[in-house]
Amino acid sequence: MPIRCDLKHAHGIGYCLYRCPMTSSARAFEVRPVDPQRGLPPAEEGAIDVVALDMNAGWPNLGFDSMLFAVRDAVCDLAALLEGKNLRVRVLSYDVRSDVVVPRHEPGRFALYLSSGGPGHIDPRRNDGESEIAQGVRDDPAWEAPLAQLFEDVLADENAAFLAICHSFGLLYRHLGQARVAVRGPEKGGKSSGQKMIALTDEALQHPWFGRLARGAIGGRFRALDSRLCDLLAPEGANGTAAHTVLAHETLPTSGDRGDAVTLVEFARDREGVMPRVYGTNFHPEVVGRERFRMVLEERRASGRTTEKWYQERLEILEQAFPPDGDEAPLLRTSDLTFLGPLRFHLYRQVRERLEALGHDAGPLHEHRVLGRTP
Repeated sequence: MPIRCDLKHAHGIGYCLYRCPMTSSARAFEVRPVDPQRGLPPAEEGAIDVVALDMNAGWPNLGFDSMLFAVRDAVCDLAALLEGKNLRVRVLSYDVRSDVVVPRHEPGRFALYLSSGGPGHIDPRRNDGESEIAQGVRDDPAWEAPLAQLFEDVLADENAAFLAICHSFGLLYRHLGQARVAVRGPEKGGKSSGQKMIALTDEALQHPWFGRLARGAIGGRFRALDSRLCDLLAPEGANGTAAHTVLAHETLPTSGDRGDAVTLVEFARDREGVMPRVYGTNFHPEVVGRERFRMVLEERRASGRTTEKWYQERLEILEQAFPPDGDEAPLLRTSDLTFLGPLRFHLYRQVRERLEALGHDAGPLHEHRVLGRTP
């Protein structure tokens, strides 16, 4: 901890901004946007597919970019192994809300799904493009039913993982857990943004992975980067809900007491019962610290995929979210344990199993490295 690629540990994050081998070579890592007209690229023996769902409705967003960066960061450590076996990690990116397209789960091919935050209300029918809660988004709710089916299919497949962030957390919890959606009102100070304290539940303290959050936490609380208009509240009854465990709640802005909004929930663990397999966070662990935020921002600017106004606005957000003199260690720990660690665990397993299926020796590569133990 913190979880970074070996090059960052050796040379600092600045090295990767200008010399990252993953930006100049597609041999080990590729991002392939899925064109709804052309359809899904066919499966390839040499391509280990990861699915990334962009829920930003066409808005440029550093959260989604940060998700992709996290995969790239993990692949960087595997590049020599992958290239030596003519393998690559291919991220299939879906613009779910703009293109109204959702992948079908393909057991054996898709073993890791990452799903981003996004603007507007959790219920797509509330996003009319005009109301304040819609934030300019006009949703076609036709994507909602196939996304709900995807949730159920992944939940039923013990070899597949789904990591949901913020808006996606709301969609996942609302469908599988029958959570209630509540727009944050003035009594809670409206939108919650910036660094906030999150309160662990007793169940989290006993969790084989998330229990690590309690180590060093004061009063069972950890720090997270927040940006949400809606709260997700536990269902009033258990009818129709998938089995799940609430692991964390918000803390209230005035008293600091634990609030009613759920911020971390788990629906399934991996085959060994240790690592979360289907879960969601109602905060942003994919945005990993000041340096990486700046790195992702600079890459987007250099690619020409943003305006100068948007860039300057994100610089202001950077200064507000990550003060230069602030201690980032608590946020980095949150990112490691609620996003980067599970991501690497499930990706390493997927890569290892592909290598072994092709008759290759995976060497020291094993998902147990993330758990801090040898296989």
